[in-house]
Amino acid sequence: MEKLPPIEKIPEAYSAIADGRIDMSEKYAIVKSSTLEKEYCIKWKENLYYSNDSSTYWQGYPGYPVLAVLFLQGILSLKKEVIPYFKGINWNALNKETKRDYQKSLAIALEKFDLDTKEMINQEIKRVYEEVKKLDILLTKRKSEVEE
Repeated sequence: MEKLPPIEKIPEAYSAIADGRIDMSEKYAIVKSSTLEKEYCIKWKENLYYSNDSSTYWQGYPGYPVLAVLFLQGILSLKKEVIPYFKGINWNALNKETKRDYQKSLAIALEKFDLDTKEMINQEIKRVYEEVKKLDILLTKRKSEVEE
C-alpha cells in the first residue's frame, strides 16, 4: 500500500460495522455513511480495491469504507468485543465540528468511557493499525480494473 490512512479511520470502520451500514456481496460492497445520506461502492479483484469515498478516491489511502470491508473479509482482524463501543457515532458531524481534526473527533467520541475502556479501545486501534501497515493491497481510481 502506498499511503497509510489516518489511524482514526479504524474507529470509523468499526462504526460502519456496529451500525450495520455495510451490504456485502461476493465482489462488491455498499457502505452507507454515518448520516445515511451517502453510499459508497467498494469493489475488489484479488488485492486491488476501488472505492468512491473521498479518502480512497482523492487522498489515495484506504478510507473507512475500504477498512470496514477488509474487516468483514477477514483481511484485518476484528475484535468483536470492541464493536459495540462505536455504535451510533455520527463521524460526519464530529469531523465537521473539529474541522477534520480526526484525533480530536476520536477523543470526543470516547469521552463517555472510563479510563480503562478508553485504554483498551486505543490499544485495539493501535493493534489494527499495525495490521494496516502490513496490508498488501493496491487502490485504483478505475472501477473498470476491478470488474470482470
